[in-house]
Amino acid sequence: MRHTAVFTFTSPAAREIYRSLSPEMSETGQRSEVRVTLQGEDRFVLSVTADDISSLRAALNMWLRLISVAGEMLGIAEARDEGGRSPRTPCGEGMRPGRGRRRGRKAGGRVPTASLADIVMVVHGPEAFDEGDVTRLRAMVSPRETVVAGVMARTAAEESALPVTFDERPPSRVIREIRGKVFLVNRGKTPESGRIFGEIVASRLPAGDPLVQAECSSGTVYLWNGSDPARDFARLLAGWTGFVLEELKARMPAGGAERKIRGCIPGEAVLVEGIVIGMATAETVVLRQGPGGIEPVSGLRPKAHGLEKLARLGAVDLPRAWCKSGPLRRGSPRRGGSAPAIGRIAVIDHCGHDLYRSLTPVTCGVLAIGDDTTAVCGHICLHRGIPVFGVVDGDLDGLVVGDFPTGSVIAEVRDGTDDQAGRELAALVQDIPVTWSDWVARALASLKGRCRIIHPPSPGLVESRRGKR
Repeated sequence: MRHTAVFTFTSPAAREIYRSLSPEMSETGQRSEVRVTLQGEDRFVLSVTADDISSLRAALNMWLRLISVAGEMLGIAEARDEGGRSPRTPCGEGMRPGRGRRRGRKAGGRVPTASLADIVMVVHGPEAFDEGDVTRLRAMVSPRETVVAGVMARTAAEESALPVTFDERPPSRVIREIRGKVFLVNRGKTPESGRIFGEIVASRLPAGDPLVQAECSSGTVYLWNGSDPARDFARLLAGWTGFVLEELKARMPAGGAERKIRGCIPGEAVLVEGIVIGMATAETVVLRQGPGGIEPVSGLRPKAHGLEKLARLGAVDLPRAWCKSGPLRRGSPRRGGSAPAIGRIAVIDHCGHDLYRSLTPVTCGVLAIGDDTTAVCGHICLHRGIPVFGVVDGDLDGLVVGDFPTGSVIAEVRDGTDDQAGRELAALVQDIPVTWSDWVARALASLKGRCRIIHPPSPGLVESRRGKR
């Protein structure tokens, strides 16, 4: 059943607001339709239609915020032109969405015009790109630079074609080196997990340094460990976005040999340094550093094979290690690009998040060892069109979703483990140019009788195999 909501707005700035909203209509989601129409010089109409009530509510929240922000931005511009008087809100204070529905300090007070320039936006996670948050925030804030932290966020950023800078380091390390005003953009899998992530980042900044976080899952600007300059900037950001402003103090991470991973959903994968070590059974997973490596204390159904893989990495600094729960990316990747027919093959052994370090312009294919490594490599390579030969043993943990690039082959090992078969195939990889189809034929011949193909090769590879019988 389709649901429709219609809002009519009257404002002397109706035409300007309409013009600012028109480009956003091309960014609407698959489950909702949005139209903004101008009726005269002082009136415009917002019409939203969706498949269900939850989609309608989500679309309305976003568009009412956009309208509020457009009005506030016009007011800020007018105030600057008129010598800094209090900005007007062309749509009126009553148009601000979400009023009275969330706890926390409302945006307001003095708007420092000096904060309108020299802003850097640091984006964590792919969801902020997949849900259009980055596109909207760039339009609202006009940052001088957008920095992307993390592997899967990079994949989503490349698909978006937005002008960004990539930095594989954790957000806290990226932020501490930026001079000027900076804010963190995140969309947690839940509002609570988004808040927890912001607290973790804030706790890892130098003592006393504030963090301004735009948490898109809840529509909140968090000011962690606030100071007066940061408070002015957080107020301005909340005003631009229509988000609620909330000030919090970040708890410093506890010392000792234990590490807590908070915000988990029971049943989802838990990762340490990109390796799945088990499934969460509670909202908080507790790990400790034991004599033989990382050990589960509570909240985890361990995956022995994953813990073994982690131990093979050597000593892990548990308090500073990259830990997370849930999928690396919930959205599906987009196809694009193509790999050279002749080039070099990259070998990725159980560390899919390291793939970007191995990809070069002459990479013609990837040998991925491990179920989740194969899934991650296929996800990343789909947009670049680089085929993947995956060696798996049926232990997939659902870290990513989506298809594989054309020319990919996924072989499930029947005799032995993916580790053993992967090492055997890795020995076939040399640092010389090869034809991908020829190398795949050699790999399949090496595994003959010991695996089954669960993702079929391209027609060209089938013919290549037939010709070698």
